[in-house]
Amino acid sequence: MKKITIAIIILPLLMFGCAKTTAVPTATIENTLPPSPTALQPSTATSTPTLTATPLPPTVTPTPSYPLEGYGPSDFPANIDPLTGLEVKNPEIMNRRPVIVKVQNLPRSDRPQFGLSAADMVYEYYTELGTTRFAAIYFGEDATQVAPIRSARLFDINLVRGYGAMFIFGSAYEGTYNRLVSSEFYQRLMIESSNTASVIKRFDPGGKNYEMADTSQVNAYTQRMGIDNTRPNLDGMLFQMQTPPGGQDAETAYVHFSGAIYNRWDYDPATKAYLRFSDTENAVSKDQESFLQLVDRVNNQPIKADNVIIIYVRHTDIDARPNVEVLDVSLLGTGKGYVLRDGELFEVTWSRPTEHSVLTVLNADGTPFPLKPGKTWVEVMAYNSRMEKQDDGSFRFTFVSDW
Repeated sequence: MKKITIAIIILPLLMFGCAKTTAVPTATIENTLPPSPTALQPSTATSTPTLTATPLPPTVTPTPSYPLEGYGPSDFPANIDPLTGLEVKNPEIMNRRPVIVKVQNLPRSDRPQFGLSAADMVYEYYTELGTTRFAAIYFGEDATQVAPIRSARLFDINLVRGYGAMFIFGSAYEGTYNRLVSSEFYQRLMIESSNTASVIKRFDPGGKNYEMADTSQVNAYTQRMGIDNTRPNLDGMLFQMQTPPGGQDAETAYVHFSGAIYNRWDYDPATKAYLRFSDTENAVSKDQESFLQLVDRVNNQPIKADNVIIIYVRHTDIDARPNVEVLDVSLLGTGKGYVLRDGELFEVTWSRPTEHSVLTVLNADGTPFPLKPGKTWVEVMAYNSRMEKQDDGSFRFTFVSDW
């Protein structure tokens, strides 16, 4: 087992060098990408545009009278987003593929991130050496500013296939990159280049020089490049407004990936959603943990989730070097999971039967578990991770490596 506690030691190095892909000392391809019909040429752009916070108007709203039976897991009405269960004011926006954007979580000085509040779903998962990144999925709503964009990992392949998505990312380690460009979805890969200049721009607040995505420009890009942007089948999730029976009170839940990355979800009765609080410093023990509420830098609105799904998935380290982690995570089959909604915790089974299935959650009898209509965050934990109920009634999920 490779000790993830070394993340506490290396975090200053990660924070110092986070503008470049780090942690695995293998060759990268950021400046040696081959020509391709999918915008994978090096960018020739030299200017750095000045951007201002111009969020798109929300396109999704809770339906005034939600049907008792809910929506899903199939046969969604044309105006209902199958990833949120919410009505979309302009259903035409969903006549396309979802867009996945990789977003960084370190260094802390680059928080808060841009555009996370507009995502239908956000996956947070372990990358290496105690760190995590986000994969934000946009479908029923676009975001003109999503940043900072970061590099891909092997786990992302599950999401691009499962959601049939376009994928915006900032390069990758050599082995991961080769897997991506050799896949059947290689045309749907989008990195910074002359071809993607309308979608991926440079943003330079305080000399940071972020890569920033505008998901509203992806459809025009696919038309220009001749890429199939037909809406995929996104059936699988069930949404009901009423709280299901069988839950435990869960006002607070902690998700601990390492001494460097941990977060807290607090239920807010006013919004009936969970608010996210992120780590502010390294913590050797839970008594040293320190949190700050996460907001969206575009609109200063709190990052919140109507559902927080915690899933246990087997991780496999495919790099034999003792101080290096390159993880392959196959999100296929079924496994243990939990759902936070309406201030309660429910034990569920996560399910993804095929490579082209979205993530679903099931009751003990195999029927679909009803998620609350709205935004969902998914915390991807290792197979042997632990859950414990603490003396104050909160729940703590601790990432335990299984490799």
